[in-house]
Amino acid sequence: MHAKTLLASAALALAAFAITPAARADDIKLRISASHGPASTYVRLLQEFFVPEVKKRAAERTRHRVDFIEGYGGSMLKIADSLEGVQAGVVDIAGYCFCFEPSNLALHNFQAMLPFNVTTATHSLAQARAVYAKVPFLGQQLEGRFGQKLLALLADPSYQLGTTFEWSSVADLKGKKIAAAGPNAWWLEYTGATPVQSSLVEAYTSLQTGVYSGWIMFAPGWSNNKLYEVAKHFTMTGFGAPTWHGLVVNVNRFKRLPKEIQDILVEVGREYEALTAKTNDELDERLRQTIKANSLSFRELPADVRADWARHLKDGPRKRAEELEKRGMPALRVLQIAMEEAEKLGHVFPVRYDLGARH
Repeated sequence: MHAKTLLASAALALAAFAITPAARADDIKLRISASHGPASTYVRLLQEFFVPEVKKRAAERTRHRVDFIEGYGGSMLKIADSLEGVQAGVVDIAGYCFCFEPSNLALHNFQAMLPFNVTTATHSLAQARAVYAKVPFLGQQLEGRFGQKLLALLADPSYQLGTTFEWSSVADLKGKKIAAAGPNAWWLEYTGATPVQSSLVEAYTSLQTGVYSGWIMFAPGWSNNKLYEVAKHFTMTGFGAPTWHGLVVNVNRFKRLPKEIQDILVEVGREYEALTAKTNDELDERLRQTIKANSLSFRELPADVRADWARHLKDGPRKRAEELEKRGMPALRVLQIAMEEAEKLGHVFPVRYDLGARH
């Protein structure tokens, strides 16, 4: 969707609100969207925690009444339109995956540049928050270039590999078509597999019909979409848990809100992000068992195979960071901090990626 179309849609929506006779000066309406459906933890918790908690705290602590117009599963903004839609004001608040903006938000996908990274959502969030705190460029880019303020960082569980076929060595993946979200597709470079960018909306049918024969996916996504019905083999590769979803608010809309409502949005946003990480870790543990019970094979990738895979990708993080450095982004510093923060959390990389001089 083009920006002009989005702006036109925004203008119509705002005009409709302006002529609503029941609206009062202290009533606040916020349009909130998510590109995924309620099966995704971050969307379910938007419905069950973020929205009701903001409304409740506003009612208890201010003279304002906050109401939300909610649209999930792409009903307001499709996956590819979320960044632009918030920027144009089509919605006020949106949750979406930075992974579907591999160019515009390239550096926000930094954890995908570090394969075999931390493997819990809680650790991933801690790592990401430290990076965002130490590298102001990330938040400044969202606000300055794209007109949106980050309310929450949202962590997924660790990515694994589910397939329609059984495999025992990386060589067995050669020539296979494997789906990925986009920024993490390069993890397949060494294997000889063909990466295919896809989304969970298409996954079941595509696996069933042979469009591709595997997915780099975390356990809750695999289980919630019942992909084990059409792809019977699941391997715990430990690729790493990325924090690459975000909940953002249009900067101009945020600035027009009363200060106490701004504070509530920020406060609830941080609680929501912690709850999402914790919930995803709990789901990951539980739903692995569901997958195991419904699979023909469920195994842990041997440590020597994981280490060999990482060795073959060892130059990838530096090369990708150097490409972003040419575009004016502090990518080498981001990856250096990310690795240091992972190690503070007790994580041991199979290979410690060489970024050249320290940044």
